[in-house]
Amino acid sequence: MKPPSPGHRPNAPRPGAPSGPKHGGKDGAVRPAAPGRGENFRSGPRPGVGSGGPPRPARPDTPSGTIWIYGMHPVAAALVNPARRLRRLLVTEEAEKTLAEQVRPPFSVPPERIARDRLDQMLGRDVVHQGVALLADPLPQPPLAQLLERAGPLLVLDQVTDPRNVGAILRSAAAFGAAGVITQDRNAPEETGALAKAASGALEIVPMIRAVNLARTLVALKAANVWCVGLAADAAPLRGVPLAERRVALVLGAEGAGLRRLTRDTCDELAGLAMPGTMESLNVSAAATVALYELTRK
Repeated sequence: MKPPSPGHRPNAPRPGAPSGPKHGGKDGAVRPAAPGRGENFRSGPRPGVGSGGPPRPARPDTPSGTIWIYGMHPVAAALVNPARRLRRLLVTEEAEKTLAEQVRPPFSVPPERIARDRLDQMLGRDVVHQGVALLADPLPQPPLAQLLERAGPLLVLDQVTDPRNVGAILRSAAAFGAAGVITQDRNAPEETGALAKAASGALEIVPMIRAVNLARTLVALKAANVWCVGLAADAAPLRGVPLAERRVALVLGAEGAGLRRLTRDTCDELAGLAMPGTMESLNVSAAATVALYELTRK
């Protein structure tokens, strides 16, 4: 099946016809019950959350409830992820050869040839897609108990809203063997192509779940013998905190604002990063990388 032409607009209103009210949809969040059992996490995606405005309409090429993953590494990782439901694979002739070097054909979804300029129109001229795009469903979210069964530290993100930062944190989490990433249900980016591109394939490796109530999630982690360490610039350096015999969850706040008061107060301990240079702070993804390195050193 060929992609629709650039001017195709299904169900477009007639000229002069009233457009009617806009609807953003109900929240769909599961209300938290007893902590630690997974009820504190939303079971499915809610379009538009964390975007700073109402949900944006999908492109004609993007059915509701799906996302375009683009870039060679993200697409290759998604193609071999059995948990990912795949819809369409669009590739340029040159990119198909490169993709075949990373994922042995036949691919799990038949490739469709597309011209590069058509892919530019579909995804945006500023998108670095490398000639390959994969239409897929967002990944299902595991319960918290499943994350706790995995080895390694956990990362908890408190209102980190930039998808590129979250993607970079996922990439560092995969590099340092983290068990998973927990974000806030609100004020956090949904799974998107930009997030997957920044993660460079790590989105398919490191589970990411969204908590309705972040403070209650920290309480559940503490009940599971996880030591919750919040990163704060005004705290003693992380390198001096005795963590060798403990499983750790690193809690990071948004740039500028840092951890919210309730999140900060719920942590077991606060720690900072030793920075002898002239800069007072790091980008949140860089801070996560340095903190994970400190943990692996211990």
